[in-house]
Amino acid sequence: MKADCPVCGATISRQIDMVVGELLECTDCGTELEVLSLTPFVLAEAPQEEEDWGE
Repeated sequence: MKADCPVCGATISRQIDMVVGELLECTDCGTELEVLSLTPFVLAEAPQEEEDWGE
């Protein structure tokens, strides 16, 4: 299965051991992506982590 990077449109192949919620990097644009679904294979730009400032 394959999906397109939502940022640059590059084709990304699903690995056998991927799980929902896994983070990966687009090899073309370097954007961090999150696996939203395995069937169908869906990717989205991963949310940016916010600074916690020790709170």
